[in-house]
Amino acid sequence: MKTKKAYSGIRVAIGLSGGVDSSVAAALLKENGYAVHGITMQIFDGSLELKETQKHACYGPGEMEDLDAARSVCEKLNIPYQTVDLRKEYRSCVIDHFRNEYLAGKTPNPCIICNQRLKFGFLLEKAKKTGVDFEFFATGHYARIVNAGKRFLLKRAIDLAKDQSYFLYALTIEQLSHTIFPLGVYKKKQVRKIARSLGLTTANRTESQDFIAGGDYSLLFNKEEVKAGKIVDENGKVLGEHRGIIYYTVGQRRGLGITSDRPLYVVRVDAKNNRIVVGDREKLFSKGLIVKDINLVAIEKLDRPHRVTVKIRLNSSPVDATVFPDEKGKLKILFDEPQMAVTPGQHAVFYTEDTVLGGGVIQEALK
Repeated sequence: MKTKKAYSGIRVAIGLSGGVDSSVAAALLKENGYAVHGITMQIFDGSLELKETQKHACYGPGEMEDLDAARSVCEKLNIPYQTVDLRKEYRSCVIDHFRNEYLAGKTPNPCIICNQRLKFGFLLEKAKKTGVDFEFFATGHYARIVNAGKRFLLKRAIDLAKDQSYFLYALTIEQLSHTIFPLGVYKKKQVRKIARSLGLTTANRTESQDFIAGGDYSLLFNKEEVKAGKIVDENGKVLGEHRGIIYYTVGQRRGLGITSDRPLYVVRVDAKNNRIVVGDREKLFSKGLIVKDINLVAIEKLDRPHRVTVKIRLNSSPVDATVFPDEKGKLKILFDEPQMAVTPGQHAVFYTEDTVLGGGVIQEALK
């Protein structure tokens, strides 16, 4: 463990969200002697009439409360603070991507895109242009970075219940080499305790639960984009009508509005024909998947099969699998046991023990 003196004068910009995690991360950095500067993304442009609920969201009118909270923390810690206007970038990179994926029948994860393009990209570029001088960037994510000599490894957090390495797999080695995750070795309850001991106003703030305030993603789409269509079985038999493909995802059972003598699930979203295809539960299981837009973290090239554990969505448990290289720049992952509801547009992240080997966007499930 380095002493406080060893870190003295090292300039760090900390991305503050207005929540307890980033607040404590800033406090820990200062306590260890870093020269800390707080920065926050301003992303809500007010173009949508969104309503905040008890479940706080990343994108919505509650942003002003977040900015005030972040500013208050910086005043308490006596560190400089400023906001960075990323409203245009957020709309073009996150909102538009989200819309395009849903309209293509896929189910995207906006948080991963936001981290890759906004938080670890445009935020730092614009902050430097406005005069913020820093050598490293830090956030309140629960993950760890280990310098392994030739590469920087991204590892799961000590608190596996809060681990956020899944969200961060798309970061490059260059980005990881200039990033600090102070909370990677802490438990969430410890972070709350630290916040209370320091008298931080964010100590008891609730965490963001939704991507968009109110959780109603349909507000992002124009009425003419959301067209009703047919719900069919795998033989093409019409069973009912859907409200628009944006309301459906693979594995969904509730809200289909059709009558059947057995439970039916969404097994495919057919955007080309504006149809929702349903089937029995066993039709949801896949032996593997194809991954595109790959980012390798722990290795430079995947030139042979690797035994891994893989997460096919944020809240899924890691499962044993083998990842195979593909000459077309994609990867094939085969599970040891078939997995349910492999969903195009989601992200598959594969690990070797607690280290992120890499990840990518799910292109298709292998039946």
